[in-house]
Amino acid sequence: MKNIQIAAVVLLALFQFNCKDNKKENTTSTETTEIKSDSVKTVLETKNFDTIIEGKKVNLYWIENKGIKAAFTNYGGRLIGLWVNDKNGKPTDVVVGMNSAKGFKTSTEPYFGATIGRVGNRIGKGKFTLEGKQYQVPLNNGKNALHGGIKGFQDVVWNAEKENENTLVFTYVSPDGEQGFPGNLTVKVTYTITDDNSVKMEYEATTDKTTLVNLTNHAFFNLNGEGSGTILNHELQIYANEFTPVDEGLIPSGELKPVKNTVFDFTSKHTIGERIETKDEQLKFGKGYDHNYVLNGTKKNGLNHAATISGDKSGITMDIFTEEPGLQFYSGNFMQSKNTFKSGSKDDFRTAFALETQHFPDAPNQPKFAPIVLKVGEKYHTVSYYQFSVKK
Repeated sequence: MKNIQIAAVVLLALFQFNCKDNKKENTTSTETTEIKSDSVKTVLETKNFDTIIEGKKVNLYWIENKGIKAAFTNYGGRLIGLWVNDKNGKPTDVVVGMNSAKGFKTSTEPYFGATIGRVGNRIGKGKFTLEGKQYQVPLNNGKNALHGGIKGFQDVVWNAEKENENTLVFTYVSPDGEQGFPGNLTVKVTYTITDDNSVKMEYEATTDKTTLVNLTNHAFFNLNGEGSGTILNHELQIYANEFTPVDEGLIPSGELKPVKNTVFDFTSKHTIGERIETKDEQLKFGKGYDHNYVLNGTKKNGLNHAATISGDKSGITMDIFTEEPGLQFYSGNFMQSKNTFKSGSKDDFRTAFALETQHFPDAPNQPKFAPIVLKVGEKYHTVSYYQFSVKK
């Protein structure tokens, strides 16, 4: 009997130990682990960004906290690298980009990591009317204007000021008439690495004439790491019940179409590649996903919870929060292996995705869409976050 009692005590102790161990393991998987600056191995060097473009000084900038290290250049106000820990605690660069200012300037894809403006996304035929006067933006996307015209904000040198280890501020004054837009537009974009493991993007602008503004960031992500291959196995959820269907030039019809029972339904989790080859007119027009989603008002901390996406290999999860009403999901359909990233890999087909917070495409010409007009005396202000965590 005594032996039985001893055995029971031993078994109980082992059971309690295993429970504690499992509990500890589950807790660890959700914690933010510290990322050591010296553990981030990168080919980014100041000398490769220390140059002059159109008479303005270009440089490389770093901001960081215990969980994130980010690299920027003021050529295009670009986020060019972003290191977060994967499920094994390995620092992983989840934003693709080049290793030099020259690499970005000569890239056949001009938008990698850039701050986009004056107007993100497309304007049909590049035309819009303000206060009875018609304006023309140079066409750079077939018959339409994309991301501010031929020389949008991705092609200008911003003023940069590093406020502290966590915060970098870009400013730029877009002169009256630049790319056809009226008014001198003063723009300020503040990138901050926050304590909750987020990259915060705060956009501000004022004008001296009525004009249009729709700013965003065009980071291309691969949550398994730059150069790790396809993004088609990433698991995505978008908090939107409708999207804006487009014509063959990717200009919205003005309709808000329910995603239910379509290949655009990401209200529950699906991999990007699960339905991307489905025969669907909208997918044909975009050569995959390249569409604006109408956010459904799911909130967290007062912001729209726009999307959640996870890397299948890394376990890295990114949540996107925004004050904006829309989210453009682009599945890397026009990547053509023509450019070399900082890891040495090519920008191969669908090896990076973009999720851009925004007002809707072609808003100036779509009366049912929220306007993007900024008037004298008003202040444009909007905030978005990329928040990172790890799932086991």
